[in-house]
Amino acid sequence: MHDHDHREHPHEHHVTSLKNISAAFITGIILNLSFVCIEIVAGLFTNSLALLADAGHNFMDVISLILALLAFKLSKVKPNERYTYGYQKTTIIVALINALLLLVAIGSIGLEATKRLANPQPAIGTTMAMVAGIGILINGVTAFFFYRDKEKDLNIKGAYLHLLADALVSVAVVITGVLIHFTKLYWLDGVISYIIILVIFISTWKLLKNTLRLSVDGVPKNVDVEKIKEAVSKTNGVINIHHIHIWAMSTTQNALTAHVVVEKTLNFHEVEEIKHQLKHLLEHHQIHHATLETEQEDCEHPDC
Repeated sequence: MHDHDHREHPHEHHVTSLKNISAAFITGIILNLSFVCIEIVAGLFTNSLALLADAGHNFMDVISLILALLAFKLSKVKPNERYTYGYQKTTIIVALINALLLLVAIGSIGLEATKRLANPQPAIGTTMAMVAGIGILINGVTAFFFYRDKEKDLNIKGAYLHLLADALVSVAVVITGVLIHFTKLYWLDGVISYIIILVIFISTWKLLKNTLRLSVDGVPKNVDVEKIKEAVSKTNGVINIHHIHIWAMSTTQNALTAHVVVEKTLNFHEVEEIKHQLKHLLEHHQIHHATLETEQEDCEHPDC
């Protein structure tokens, strides 16, 4: 019983962490939505594409935060006869949607930047700098909310990377605003838009690859199949493990099914104890739900 409680403890701790992060999502949504409104008004007033482009990107981030929060809420819904894993997979779907939304934002910003470079328009540099300064504060503070938990979940990491990128972009807009004020080189507004595109793309590319992998039930990045095979094979009474299938049930929960070959001299209770040990072992390799089928040493499978 003690081992059983120990196995469930990491999961319970993680659920508590996700509950705590909900407040960060709500705060981030409110702050960023307010900043989007400020950027739209200021962008229209100053005729700044950089501000309008950043407003569009920040609005995408607001949508991303809302979707991520919704996915977390759905992931807590208990499994039922029709959805035996509950709605945990929605966290992966949301992460993929968020990555695709950012690609759409990149395309729209690129199109407008090209038009602006071909026909530069006057922009008020000081207002650009002041508004972007507000963006540095808002995005920096919001990104800090997600810093501690960014390695625990793809949606949290995505939110952190996007908000950090926004803060860096705002720094670039401040610099551009100051340069435009003193040099009147209005084409810099279009150039900074391309820099925004580059920053967004770099911060999104790894997220997109990871979510695509999980969407097609690929082995999650934080799981090493060879290390699992090695660890299981070293367990007393185990000959080897084969027919391994590993996939993500959500952005935080991984599952595994496998056939485990055990020594033929073991009785039923000894085999059950080995399965108990292996499930505990697999939790240390980021496997949270394991289904193991045992076979005797003299089975007919080639790996035996």
